[in-house]
Amino acid sequence: MPVHPFNGVLPRIDPTAWVAPGAQVQGDVVMGPGSSLWFNVVVRGDVMPIRIGARSNIQDGSIVHVSRGTAATHIGDEVLVGHLAIVHGCTLMDRSFVGLGAVVMDGCVIEPEGMLGAGALLSPGKVIGPRELWLGRPAKKVRLLSDEEVARNALGTAGYVELARLNREAGL
Repeated sequence: MPVHPFNGVLPRIDPTAWVAPGAQVQGDVVMGPGSSLWFNVVVRGDVMPIRIGARSNIQDGSIVHVSRGTAATHIGDEVLVGHLAIVHGCTLMDRSFVGLGAVVMDGCVIEPEGMLGAGALLSPGKVIGPRELWLGRPAKKVRLLSDEEVARNALGTAGYVELARLNREAGL
């Protein structure tokens, strides 16, 4: 597994989590049950901690990092982080969603079931409220998510938990 210590601290990955070949995990990282890091993801807890809850997924090519001495990264349970996203020194609460190629900067919070759309840039310190959809560069609130959209995001999370399980069982 591509896991690397930093200053004597080794990442702690739950046995039911899955880290794809080519992903890299370093330092003070804790990864919860059923979570997954996909191909070419980098999770670097070198200068502050990173916590990833249960059944969350960080999709292909994404980067999760921190800011030295000021901003750890906390990712809750059942969080979707889309391909090529950057998650930096922020908090993603339970069931939140970061779209493909989106950027979440230091001090930001995405509250439960909040969503940052594909390609959006959430500038430092912004807060996306529960079920809010934010889009653009810089991102701005567009509307609230419908019940159907929230349910679709939950299905996406469940689908990634299943895909990760299948990959883990296949020995990848």
